[in-house]
Amino acid sequence: MIDQPEIVETSGENPRDKVLDAALMHVPFDGWSEATLKRAIADSELEPGLARSLFPRGAVDLALAFHMRGDEELAAWLATADMTGMGMTAKITRAVRKRLELIEGEREAVRRGATLFALPMHAADGAKAIWNTADTIWSGLGDGSRDINWYTKRATLSGVYSSTVLYWLGDDSLGSEKTWAFLDRRIADVMRIEKAKAWAKDTPMARAWAAGPGRVLDRVTAPNVRMPGRWRRP
Repeated sequence: MIDQPEIVETSGENPRDKVLDAALMHVPFDGWSEATLKRAIADSELEPGLARSLFPRGAVDLALAFHMRGDEELAAWLATADMTGMGMTAKITRAVRKRLELIEGEREAVRRGATLFALPMHAADGAKAIWNTADTIWSGLGDGSRDINWYTKRATLSGVYSSTVLYWLGDDSLGSEKTWAFLDRRIADVMRIEKAKAWAKDTPMARAWAAGPGRVLDRVTAPNVRMPGRWRRP
C-alpha cells in the first residue's frame, strides 16, 4: 500500500524505531508535526540525513511508521497465537482487541494520529493505514479468499476497526470494558448483515443478478499474497 524506505540497521538497532521511540515522547505535546520530528531526530542521535531519509514526507510518514509498527507487532502475535476451538468471528474480535491492547500506553499518539489523518490532504493515507490493519488481521487468520470477497472482508473490517478505535479513544471505563462491548456489538451487526446476504442469494432477484452484472464481479481477483503487517503498493 504505502512504500516505506528500506531500513538500514546500525549497531543492531533499527533506526526507524529509534526515531519513532524518541518521537513518542513529544507527540502528546506537539502532535505528529515537524517540531516532533526535529526533536526526535536530535534525541535519537542519528545522522540527520539518514533519519530524514526514513521519513521522506516528514511528520505524516512518522505517524504512518507508528501505525505500521503496530500492524507488524499484531502480525507477529497472530503468527503464534493459539486460537484453537475459536470460530472466525471470535478470532477477528480477539485480533481487533489485541491491536488496541498493543497501543494501550500510546492513546494520545493514536488520538493525534486520528486528528492528522482527518485532514483532507492526509485522509487517503489514513484510509490505507486502516485497510492495512484489516488486511493484516485477515491474512494473519489465514483468509484464503481470492475473489471479490477479499475486498469486501477488508472493507467491512476496516469500518469495524476505525469505529472501535474512535470509541476506544473516548472510553474511560475500567479495562476498556465499554470498548470491548462496543466491538462485540459491531461484529454482531456485521454477522447479521452477512446472514441476510446469504439468505438473499436464494431469491429470484439475486439469481438474476448473478446471471448478469454479478458475473463481472466473479472475475475480480485479489492482489498477490503478501506477508501480514507489511505495507503493499496499491
